[in-house]
Amino acid sequence: MPQNIAEFRIIGRIGKITAREKVSYVSVAANYNRRDGDEWKTDTHWNSVVCFSNVANQVEAAGKGDLVHITGRVRESNHQAEANDISYRTELIADTFSVLTKADAEPS
Repeated sequence: MPQNIAEFRIIGRIGKITAREKVSYVSVAANYNRRDGDEWKTDTHWNSVVCFSNVANQVEAAGKGDLVHITGRVRESNHQAEANDISYRTELIADTFSVLTKADAEPS
């Protein structure tokens, strides 16, 4: 039977980890090059990834500046605060989380 999926993959550097009681939020930078006239510029896009207990040990071993590879699923949600005020949210939920290179292991 076919399965419908929405998934993501990010390879980037950690900017910040915000740990809560049952979940951690990891901010990861992904860089994209673009042409600006005759020059190339790098644009950094920050992604917030939701990490539950299935990847908790890997997140605890990670730190700011580490190069990570994260895969997971994309979830859309919404809620209504007031009569005509609906807020939409896209969540990136980690299924796998791997540290590729520690920030302090980078050559100077």
